[in-house]
Amino acid sequence: MKHKLLFPSLLLIFSFLVSPIRAIPQIVPQRFDLAINDARIVDGTGNPWFRGSIGIANGKIALISRRDITNADRVIDAGGMIVAPGFIDVHAHTEDIFTNPTAENFLRMGVTSLVTGNCGGSTTDVAEFLGKIKTTPLAVNLATLIAHGSVRAKVMGLENRDPSPEEQQRMNAMVEKAMREGAVGLSTGLIYVPGTFAKTEEVVELARVASRFGGIYASHIRNEGNEVVDAINEAINIGEAAKIPVEISHFKISSRALWGRSSQTIGLVESARKRGLQVTVDQYAYTASSTSLDARMPNWAIAGGREEGKKRLADPSTRKKIADEMKQGLKKSKFKDYEFAYVASYRPNPEFNGKNIKEITKLVRGKTSLASQIEQIFEMYEQGGAQMVYRVMDEADMQNIMRQSFTMIASDSGVRQFGSGVPHPRGYGNNARVLGRYVRELKLLTLEDAIRKMTSLPAQTFNLRDRGLLREGYAADMVIFDESKVADLATFENPHQYPTGFAYVIVNGRIVLDGTTMTGEMPGQPLFGPGRGL
Repeated sequence: MKHKLLFPSLLLIFSFLVSPIRAIPQIVPQRFDLAINDARIVDGTGNPWFRGSIGIANGKIALISRRDITNADRVIDAGGMIVAPGFIDVHAHTEDIFTNPTAENFLRMGVTSLVTGNCGGSTTDVAEFLGKIKTTPLAVNLATLIAHGSVRAKVMGLENRDPSPEEQQRMNAMVEKAMREGAVGLSTGLIYVPGTFAKTEEVVELARVASRFGGIYASHIRNEGNEVVDAINEAINIGEAAKIPVEISHFKISSRALWGRSSQTIGLVESARKRGLQVTVDQYAYTASSTSLDARMPNWAIAGGREEGKKRLADPSTRKKIADEMKQGLKKSKFKDYEFAYVASYRPNPEFNGKNIKEITKLVRGKTSLASQIEQIFEMYEQGGAQMVYRVMDEADMQNIMRQSFTMIASDSGVRQFGSGVPHPRGYGNNARVLGRYVRELKLLTLEDAIRKMTSLPAQTFNLRDRGLLREGYAADMVIFDESKVADLATFENPHQYPTGFAYVIVNGRIVLDGTTMTGEMPGQPLFGPGRGL
């Protein structure tokens, strides 16, 4: 019986092999717009690099081959350099990108896609915002979150109170509209006015709306210093209540009193993941943060906006209460004064840029006591505030966080105007710093895993379906760099310096950085969340 069944099978196989009409046809040669040969391909998965060539046509990766590709309009000889997916920066602040559409500081460190709308601040008209790409083309791809703080401000202003049921429904409707228009999720800035005035349940309601449309909850948590554990737990609780993935922004510990406790905060994320909640974090590769000068003051003191804050400071007893609270916060964090607080940009007096509050206080007031420093902060707040750099983190904690499999690399930067102010260097060097310092020099990460943290993990987390991997059929966003030379040059003292080692950056199949030259190409596309059109 066995022989009767086997013989017809053998006959069928033989006829397939000899029959000319069943022979496997040859692949018809294709003309490519661009080909990259002799590349060490790091495909974004975390797998080891392999040597090969890539053919690009119509903005897509059309072929990945072991052999050289010659039938292309332009051929780049990579010479053994690394070819990786274009980096995806999931924590950017680029609402103003249309005034500087080349986004050169991002492109020159290999970033081809940005997610903006973070920390509770975004457009509230997603369709209009992303639609601007048609009339004002960009050099990078752009996605946006819908931000709780902006939604709350539009409905309730900057008031310190709970929303009425009708106001909550209006906020829910705004988030739903944004998700239908293509927002990738909901962001919060629970350390900032007005987001800080929201109770957890208010945020849960909005997160439930974003969840229905496949979005993510990205949070600048309520506290990154002394109460960081409680703040992380709040973010996780929101995710569990709303049944939505959680992304914790610029994960850090910014209190000297808690330095060395990153294993505890990491453990909270690990525990949530073991329970089945998708939690990820992002991080920049520096031990200094950057935000406004206003953040040094109690949130209740600046509720209602700057004019209301100035009225409170005009009352001597309230001014003293604010100062006392600031002193207690410093003491609890184990910082003796504001020497850690450096001015990035202060419009009333650009001479302050690059100096810390202690230095500025001595310059202006001739003394450096803590009381004098607080008075200097009050004066600068009253004059419009300042953008600051805060050197408040520990290197060991930062490295511990970077090692984690769920950590993405993101800059927390805006589009930089070259030479303007003394901003945080992360806006020029973040990705290059990871590749140069933490991969090549310190060997904290492998090259392949570092690239995974910049490409496929961000794409997976934010549901950017055809980005983040080098795969046939995927968008042709790529970066070509020399791993032996890539390095950040930007420093806190001199941040306006582009990194080295990047040879080419390609966005949607078009070269935007060719050697050291920006080509002027503007091939960026809007990137929409999964709820668009629902």
